[in-house]
Amino acid sequence: MVVVTLQRNKCIGCNYCVELAPNQFRMSKKDGKTVLLHSTDRKGFFTLKSNDYEVLEPCTEASKACPVNIISVKDV
Repeated sequence: MVVVTLQRNKCIGCNYCVELAPNQFRMSKKDGKTVLLHSTDRKGFFTLKSNDYEVLEPCTEASKACPVNIISVKDV
């Protein structure tokens, strides 16, 4: 299982995650911050749990590219 976590309140809206993983991330038109699609919110941490390993590589690349290090990806 792949677990992706986004700390959305620290997002600066650089758009790297959307460019690298467009099926998992979108930019919000309301505040310009990224949204982790199909995730659950727990105190500002948005978490996506997926059995689809096709999300692993693009989300890992997005995590590496994030200038504020708010995306974490785990293969559990």
